[in-house]
Amino acid sequence: MSSVLVVEDESAIAELIAINLRHAGFQVQVVGDAEQAQRAVDQVLPELVLLDWMLPGQSGVQLARRWRTDARTRELPVIMLTARAEEADKITGLDAGADDYLTKPFSTKELLARIRAVLRRKSPEALDAAVEVSGLRLDPATRRVTRRMGEALRDVKVGPTEFRLLHFFMSHPERVHSRAQLLDRVWGDHVFIEERTVDVHVKRLREALTPVACAGLIETVRGAGYRLTQSLDSPVA
Repeated sequence: MSSVLVVEDESAIAELIAINLRHAGFQVQVVGDAEQAQRAVDQVLPELVLLDWMLPGQSGVQLARRWRTDARTRELPVIMLTARAEEADKITGLDAGADDYLTKPFSTKELLARIRAVLRRKSPEALDAAVEVSGLRLDPATRRVTRRMGEALRDVKVGPTEFRLLHFFMSHPERVHSRAQLLDRVWGDHVFIEERTVDVHVKRLREALTPVACAGLIETVRGAGYRLTQSLDSPVA
């Protein structure tokens, strides 16, 4: 039974979500603000958090950013819940570290589909072989990304979605993949996920690869999508 922490200050909405999640077989804990959410996460790490944007005191966006800077919660799956539907707001939520973004009002069916999709993406690919491109090595069994720079072996810190995205790119080097194809192959159930989500995670992946001088591996192919090149000579578009 997967555990879900619901962080929502509107009690009627929180209770409705909790009832539907419990009916679907999830173990649910409900809290009403960021301070309570932090205490709950400190006590027991849930498998997923449904996080409202607008909370009393610290906002959900601020809390998500805080979790992404902490080693213990860095890979905690977060779905942002909000009434803010503008594209700029969605990008802000994703940039803060949310794995997905759900605009109110939403249906129970859509909520459950998004939760299951995020939990599927979290599943490790433990039996897959390690892959290496231009000295960058990804090992699914250990969930580790490294690059040898001279005599030193440098670790690359990436989130769970960026790990899956990098794994797919490295397993299919030099091929151009459209955003729709990446959503299908990396996200799986992408019926409720916008193509713009890919751009946000590619940006995050490049930022993670910058300290080991590998950001240039991920190329933008204008009008087509993205490609991982096996040469580091090409500039990042």
